[in-house]
Amino acid sequence: MGLVIGDKAPTFKIKNQNGDLIYAGEFIGNTPLVIYFYPKNFTPGCTAQACSFRDQYQDFVDAGAKVFGISSDSVESHQRFRKKYNLPFDTLSDKNNNVRRKYGVKSTLLGLLPGRETFVIDAKGIIQMRFNSMAAAKHIPKALQVVKGL
Repeated sequence: MGLVIGDKAPTFKIKNQNGDLIYAGEFIGNTPLVIYFYPKNFTPGCTAQACSFRDQYQDFVDAGAKVFGISSDSVESHQRFRKKYNLPFDTLSDKNNNVRRKYGVKSTLLGLLPGRETFVIDAKGIIQMRFNSMAAAKHIPKALQVVKGL
């Protein structure tokens, strides 16, 4: 079933693009978060989504939110992806899909493609938005609208 609006966001520990361990518990319950799960680095939709978050990143920061992108790609792939597209936020390597499972992000396309979902978590650690759509461009304005309303 997965998480729903009003649920407490689960914490997790995974590595970012530099191999540094990121403990989400440092942020969950302290600052608004946008966590977006995406299928794969360097694919057209995922690149467009990451670049859209990049282009509006300052709007998220101005609204007090921290952004994380999560896929099952390796730390090295995240490092190349982040560098190539000048992404200002951490991309996290969920190699075994443990965080994806914690958040209940389902696969799409007959289970062949990891799902694309965005969560907005408020400063109390409560999920305020869960948006599931393979249409990458729709995630950013929805997430920003919710963040600005927190």
